[in-house]
Amino acid sequence: MAGTIGTVSGITLGAGSVRADGPARRTQGWQAVPAPGSTPVAHLRRIAAAGPELAWAVGEEGRAGPSQGRGLAMLWDGSAWSKSDLSHLTYTRLSDVAVVSATAAWSVGLPADEGMSPLLSWDGTTWREAAFPGLGEPDVRMDGVAVGPDRRVWVCGSRGGSARLLQGDGRKWRWLDPLPAASANLYRVVVRSPDEVWVSGDQARTTGDGWSGLVARWNGEWTVLPPITGLRLSIGDLHPAGPDDVWAVGTEAGIGGPPGRPGNPVLAHWDGTAWTRVQPGFTVGSLTGIAADVEGRAAWISGWNYQDQTRSTYLRRDGDAWTVVRGPAGTATAPYLNDVTPIPGTAGFWSAGMTSPTPTPPTEAYTERLDA
Repeated sequence: MAGTIGTVSGITLGAGSVRADGPARRTQGWQAVPAPGSTPVAHLRRIAAAGPELAWAVGEEGRAGPSQGRGLAMLWDGSAWSKSDLSHLTYTRLSDVAVVSATAAWSVGLPADEGMSPLLSWDGTTWREAAFPGLGEPDVRMDGVAVGPDRRVWVCGSRGGSARLLQGDGRKWRWLDPLPAASANLYRVVVRSPDEVWVSGDQARTTGDGWSGLVARWNGEWTVLPPITGLRLSIGDLHPAGPDDVWAVGTEAGIGGPPGRPGNPVLAHWDGTAWTRVQPGFTVGSLTGIAADVEGRAAWISGWNYQDQTRSTYLRRDGDAWTVVRGPAGTATAPYLNDVTPIPGTAGFWSAGMTSPTPTPPTEAYTERLDA
């Protein structure tokens, strides 16, 4: 059962509060970084860094209206973004990426036609398909990927009609037991320790009307947390600081509203007993990614404010509260952020998305960086 609403704008109410400083707030150091070379319509869906001189961002380019485009992978070398050649692959979108080193990275995506999702590996020169159990099965779907400190790779998705995790080291792979939740979809996987992995997504409501937010932990067996209830609510990302300290972000689609209305942003906190829903400082839009600081505390959240699209929108952790922070002005018509991630070895962060919320020309790939 979802917890209570945690705050009103400008008033601190403990661990789940938000302060909204309004449109005039300074950017706190976020700066747009050009990501040239992609073919509109293009967008970056996820971003991951191994250090200040190495990051990958993945998504889709060449989308034409409702028609799907092709996969997009961009590499940061410490001074500029460059597009990686994916012409030998035929995937419509890359949905997540995890970076190990300059010669090792992993990505997952969607197939070009009805079929299985790919698992891709980077060897320092090119992206290639990786073999795994279930390769070639049409119902295999991979949505998220993460790499732990021991370099083990974790992929969340589904196989055989059940939400599952695929775990391996690049040579040997195994599917873990199915998630004990019917009609579930997994969108994000986060490694807290070599033996503790968390996932987020959504699950159909037992009443048959919509779906609820889903968060679960794997540490040798599954623990499924109570659902985050709402009308068509999905959890796109999470940060587990501990079993009793989990932040989750997403969108509640709800019903009604003006054309193009994306729903309501979702921010929720798990204290080991119940979820507390928190007002994020704006009411229409979405929250898309969450990143921790060097101390392992949830620090930044990427989002989109439908009611003020002139700049990118973030939530920043200020002690026990969250503050709305706006990105740089004048760098994109209406930037939309899909993800935020820390830069290891620094106190900085990357974010990624697209130059407008609508997948129509001339929308391009977009990134911002915070150098702290």
